[in-house]
Amino acid sequence: MKILVIQQKMIGDVLTSTVICETLKANYPNCVIHYLINSNTKPVVTGNPFVDQIIVLTSEHRKNKWSFLKFISSIRKENYSWIIDSYGKIESNLISLFSRATIKSSFYKPYSKFIYTHTMERYPISKNGCNTSIEHRLNLLEKLVDTIDYTITPKIYLSNTELEAAAKKLEKVKNNKLLMVSILGSSNAKTYPHTYMAKILDNVVRNTQAILLVNYIPSQLEEVTAIYNKCELQTKKNILLDIYGKSLREFLAITAHCNALIGNEGGATNMAKALNIPTFSIFSPQISKSSWNHGEDDFKNVSIHILDFIETPETIDSQKLYAKFTPDLITPKLNTFLSKNLP
Repeated sequence: MKILVIQQKMIGDVLTSTVICETLKANYPNCVIHYLINSNTKPVVTGNPFVDQIIVLTSEHRKNKWSFLKFISSIRKENYSWIIDSYGKIESNLISLFSRATIKSSFYKPYSKFIYTHTMERYPISKNGCNTSIEHRLNLLEKLVDTIDYTITPKIYLSNTELEAAAKKLEKVKNNKLLMVSILGSSNAKTYPHTYMAKILDNVVRNTQAILLVNYIPSQLEEVTAIYNKCELQTKKNILLDIYGKSLREFLAITAHCNALIGNEGGATNMAKALNIPTFSIFSPQISKSSWNHGEDDFKNVSIHILDFIETPETIDSQKLYAKFTPDLITPKLNTFLSKNLP
């Protein structure tokens, strides 16, 4: 049996949806699983033993209708038995519609329900004790498999070669406490204010003397430097901007050597969790904490949200809510986390 799993969103979504692949393999060990994703998310799936083949939807497929039609034709020729569409947008609707699959499962939407043999409605509160981002994806298999383990979590697999290369890159700081900092979010609305972040980093260095590595790409250096310049002198000495992942796989390998990851919730947090690295996440006011705080245990994985302090916000404006989300609200919980997870 050959199965196509579809997830064309961002890194966190693609990584989280790998639980579908693992669950399918647990129930049908001999099945062949292809995973359809965007090219920029491929690094978090590479090496995953539950994925037999990665299918990449490129920007060319999106921009050119003829190219997309050819892509749909290539999917049709694969003769998949099942399609598990955890993306559920027009692109994946069309791919599912024109495939030859006899079983098609996706999230319920009035306009696309006719395409699928099985649909699942999302709900705001978990019914199985895990966070809804994982639970909803696993529920796409509810009527298709005998066993679903709702304690399952996404995992990233690195090679020994990648880990050894990262260790060499970190040679000069190998005996120090190492923290990876998710210093920027994926947008301004998901980025903790610069001045506040600088104060958070000052607090971390003051209390732990840890070396801080920063998750960024070269195009973000100016914004990262702006935060760096707001830090105290000792904090600046402990921030090493010259050590960073020049590729996503290199970032993963470097993070695997860190004691913990702290900062803005997002793809970096999800990747650290998948590497079994402790995380402290500052949620954007616009993101649902209960949807994405999987693995939270008040010890190894901890998160904090403005709604932990404001029962009924007066506004939905992220920046206005961030202004109320001051460092003094965060540092007590962060310091407890650091005391538990740094040697």
